[in-house]
Amino acid sequence: MKDVMRFAFILTLTAAVTSGSLAYVNSVTRPRITARQNAEMKEALHYVLQGSEKGIIESVFQNGEIVFYKGYQKPDKRDLIGYAFVASGQGYSSEIQTMVGVNPQGKILRVRILFQQETPGLGTRCEEIRKNESVPWWQRQFQGTDAQSIKVDKDGGAIESITGATITSRAITESIALKTKIVLQKTDQKDN
Repeated sequence: MKDVMRFAFILTLTAAVTSGSLAYVNSVTRPRITARQNAEMKEALHYVLQGSEKGIIESVFQNGEIVFYKGYQKPDKRDLIGYAFVASGQGYSSEIQTMVGVNPQGKILRVRILFQQETPGLGTRCEEIRKNESVPWWQRQFQGTDAQSIKVDKDGGAIESITGATITSRAITESIALKTKIVLQKTDQKDN
């Protein structure tokens, strides 16, 4: 009986020390992680809303949550560049989050994948940068397309599917089209 009590005490003590250590590490690293995520989000916003670096990006809220962003070329909120938002869709093995910039007419300015954990060598090619290029080839093909009607080539659209990763391609494309419709309806900038 003494051995059982001793082992229970040791196990409880070990669990308490481990839990305390994890809580401490979390409290120390949380601000850095949050700051890094905020910096990545800001960089992605300026990327998809090219020209907003000297202007301003304004958050648009609904029910306490950010629905989308408005990007302006000038700090006095003149010269609207367009809208940015995060589109999410279920890929083959993960949820894929994409930052999208569209002009007021609904044409895609730029896209950037924020998060994905797709199959290496297949779905991850959505972020692949070819030699002597600076932008992922698959994301570049969205530029200038009508965001509300985009489809992958296998569904009769103009977006080239990633070979072996059609589910990933569809997830990104369909999430962009759906979220664009929602954002443009909220802005009253385009008739649907």
